[in-house]
Amino acid sequence: MPYAAITYRVKPGYEDEIAEIFAGFQRVDTPVFTGDDGAAAGRLLGTAVFIKDDVMVRIIHYEGEFAAIARHMAGQRGVHLIEEQLAPYLQEQRDTGDEAGFGRYFRDSVMRCISQLSVETHPAQR
Repeated sequence: MPYAAITYRVKPGYEDEIAEIFAGFQRVDTPVFTGDDGAAAGRLLGTAVFIKDDVMVRIIHYEGEFAAIARHMAGQRGVHLIEEQLAPYLQEQRDTGDEAGFGRYFRDSVMRCISQLSVETHPAQR
């Protein structure tokens, strides 16, 4: 099951304030997300957020169609609340108020994956 990493450039020195914002995060209403046709396209299996100095990274563990995750997240109230709370701590403001803007930021901030290893792909499991 794949992982994706989304980057945020934040103002250094606000790690505790940002951690407090995420402590109150409202989770998505359902982990199942749909494709353009409305059919189930995958599931969010988990997320984690890491911060160090001016870099914050959100790790997304999912199965299914990655492109559909942005659309699913753009429709979640909790995501928009966190975006509003994070705004003062971001180095660059971005337009995530609608699905198109959120999707654009989501696509532009995805880190290039150079390795994903799991127990399922371990040679001893074959």
